[in-house]
Amino acid sequence: MKKYILPMAMLLLGLGLGWLFFGGSSENQVIQDHEQHGGANQQWTCSMHPQIMQAEPGDCPICGMDLIPAQNSESGLRPTEFKLSTNAMALANIQTSIVGNSSAEGNTVKLSGKIEENEEANAVQVSFLSGRIESLNVNYTGEKVNKGQLLAKVYSPELYAAQQELLTASSLKETQPKLYEAVRRKLKIWKLSEQQINAIEELGKVNETVPIYATVSGTVTQKLVEQGDYINQGQPLFKIADLNTVWANFDVYENQIELFKKGQAISITTNAYPHISFTGQVDFIDPVMNSKTRTLSLRAVLKNPENTLKPGMFVEGEVLIHRLNVEEGVTIPVSAVLWTGERSVVYVKTDPHQAIFEMREVTLGHEIGGHYTILEGLRQGDEIVTNGTFTIDAAAQLQGKKSMMNKQGGKSMTGHEGHIGMAETSPSEQDSGMPTMDRIQVPEKFQSQLKQLFKNYLNLKDALIDDDVKTVGNSANGLLSSLQKVEMALITDNEGHSQWMYLEKHIKSAANDMAATSDINEQRTRFQTLSEHLTKAITLFGINTKVYQQYCPMANGNKGGYWLSTEEKVLNPYFGDAMLSCGEVKQIIE
Repeated sequence: MKKYILPMAMLLLGLGLGWLFFGGSSENQVIQDHEQHGGANQQWTCSMHPQIMQAEPGDCPICGMDLIPAQNSESGLRPTEFKLSTNAMALANIQTSIVGNSSAEGNTVKLSGKIEENEEANAVQVSFLSGRIESLNVNYTGEKVNKGQLLAKVYSPELYAAQQELLTASSLKETQPKLYEAVRRKLKIWKLSEQQINAIEELGKVNETVPIYATVSGTVTQKLVEQGDYINQGQPLFKIADLNTVWANFDVYENQIELFKKGQAISITTNAYPHISFTGQVDFIDPVMNSKTRTLSLRAVLKNPENTLKPGMFVEGEVLIHRLNVEEGVTIPVSAVLWTGERSVVYVKTDPHQAIFEMREVTLGHEIGGHYTILEGLRQGDEIVTNGTFTIDAAAQLQGKKSMMNKQGGKSMTGHEGHIGMAETSPSEQDSGMPTMDRIQVPEKFQSQLKQLFKNYLNLKDALIDDDVKTVGNSANGLLSSLQKVEMALITDNEGHSQWMYLEKHIKSAANDMAATSDINEQRTRFQTLSEHLTKAITLFGINTKVYQQYCPMANGNKGGYWLSTEEKVLNPYFGDAMLSCGEVKQIIE
């Protein structure tokens, strides 16, 4: 036993010394760290998923990143202000810029439109006599015809009798010249030429059929008769369009009207030829506003000698604005503005040395060249958030401050999953402090039209999931077609009118951009804008379908990206197979 006693005593002595020198200090360090970060009330969150809140440090259950201490309330801040940590600022890629003077020089306004036939060059080929079509020389729509080309042969009993009158009158022309001239004039009224009339008289033979020749050159856009049809005098046979010139018609919104005038240069690009620019001039501005869409039509005439531009093509026009007749103001990037339908807000950095922010409402002027003119709410020298605006807004909501959707501020959203529902919220929703967006009442017909638009969006989203560039473009064109069928006149609420006009404009612009490019990365960038504005539209007006708003923090260069789905399961359109299941449900639109 004596040989074991000494080693055991030494072991116990070593353990005691180790605890004395290291154990106590470690425990003290833990206590100090705990006290430094807020003591027993300290919460831990994820920099990429701020809705995660835990009482102890660890890993984020969504992305696996290390949790960081949540920012406690700061003394010395105004009730509307909130502060972000340096780490959160860096991870969310928050960027700010100083507001400067407005300048309209060198800025362009983008317009969306469509190629249409030049109505001034259109013609209708009609029949100048009654009868039966014995043969038809134009057999399909799209066929080109030249002036004087034989189009058809017609048997006409009236013309047959008139030819016999001519043969009889020609034998009496010496004695009854007036009768002879009257018969010839009658045949000319039926568009028989001098040569045809002389040929009948010289041969002394009546023609059973009479040819009909084209009176104009162009392309047959509509064939209105078939061989064997009986036709009346003056009945249309063909519609013929001269496509050597075409119209590019664009929609101009009410708040853009003063920017345009006749003679302005306009540069036009098409989805079919994205690398070719067509130039023209503003030729016509419609004096009457479309009461359904609340837009005016602006037109440019384009030369089209090789028939490159086809009627029905979607086009985008850019007009250079040299001078802007609005009140003097400041301009800020479009990315800095969050729009709720009723209010436009930006986030201002109130302390130049610390990451302290507050929300501020602004009044928007024109949008030119990717910038808004600010009429009220900002002044030169203010520092605003221009990148990561949605992240800043989420932080404001989490800390119970005034935010885009929470006008008065309130309780923190910590630990809650957001729901956007109708204006009539349950007591539990009201008490939670979660933001709600008032539902604007619209007819079911409008909701059905919006729902069809959403179905096209889902097709587009699925194509992005499959990395199918071509189908993305086709789905974007389908979405644009559905967008044209949404009748704004069904909205009786004035505020709803202005909200839909704004959303429609940005949805159309994003879809046009997606259809115009064959770069999947560029399509996904535009998809973020499309998703953002369609989400607002569905939230405001409803489509009688439960919709899941989903989010991936790694999309758009780690700036984050939202999208919509009718399924709770996450299928990521920003990465496809590369990161198919990355993301989470952020909101449920009931």
